[in-house]
Amino acid sequence: MSSLLELRHLKTLLALRDTGSISRAAQWLSLTQSALSHQLKLLEEHYGTALFERKSQPVRFTVAGQRLLTLAEEVLAQVQEAERDVARLASGEAGQLRIAVECHTCFDWLMPAMDAFRLRWPEVEMDIVSGFHADPVGLLHQDKADLAIVSEDDGDDTAMRFFPLFAFEMVALLNHQHRLAQRDWLRAEDFAAETLITYPVPDDMLDVVRQVLRPAGVEPAARRTTELTAAMLQLVASGRGIACLPLWAVTGYLERGYVTSKPVGEQGLTGRLWASVRQADARRPYLLDFVHVMREQSFAHLPGIALM
Repeated sequence: MSSLLELRHLKTLLALRDTGSISRAAQWLSLTQSALSHQLKLLEEHYGTALFERKSQPVRFTVAGQRLLTLAEEVLAQVQEAERDVARLASGEAGQLRIAVECHTCFDWLMPAMDAFRLRWPEVEMDIVSGFHADPVGLLHQDKADLAIVSEDDGDDTAMRFFPLFAFEMVALLNHQHRLAQRDWLRAEDFAAETLITYPVPDDMLDVVRQVLRPAGVEPAARRTTELTAAMLQLVASGRGIACLPLWAVTGYLERGYVTSKPVGEQGLTGRLWASVRQADARRPYLLDFVHVMREQSFAHLPGIALM
């Protein structure tokens, strides 16, 4: 039997396993769902057997599919290791990676991504620039950080390169007995009589203010801030106000029935995150690989996110 297998087929099988569905695997691989399905069908026709059960959720692989998965894990790991070795030889330096963030909830997914990256690049010295920063890109300009995680792509800053990470839904969080808890979704005007609980950051960094309230000319009746997500949810649960946070950051609280969530706007409210690096550093292999690891880890483990 002649071999049909290519690296792209192995990547497809791993993506299908890691994401659990053809639609999410296609999104991760930047393919259409039909193109991915066609690729899998050709593989199955070549081997004359099914590789996975199509009606299972998440996808369950057959014995034949499991064997190809084992091959994919071994081969792709060796390919990635060889590519990193070549990059190290070409760059001739271990490097450092100082990370600045403007997002309080980023640490939920950033720390696991850093752990995964350390296994791939153990010689790169990693550090989080201490504390939350209202202007992390400014730290890049000052050479006090090497990568910043930000909520907007500033295309006017030609000294910086912005890499898209992912998009996510922002939801309003309310006490179960709140007067708005029976609504299908919240309008900007619904916030006018409420206390809005947020992180202590400028309004330009709050999606609900920047995208919803300010364009509608709405100002909440009162403001309250806290540094901690858990404290914010406790205030919401006790009826002290409403908050607006990423769905992936509060899924655990919602599953436990701690608070109620509602979409913001009929079409929902979408937040986005980018990684920013200096243009001069944008070709450093380990920086590019860290962006890939952040996207990979987040897409595999965060609920309800989408790649940009």
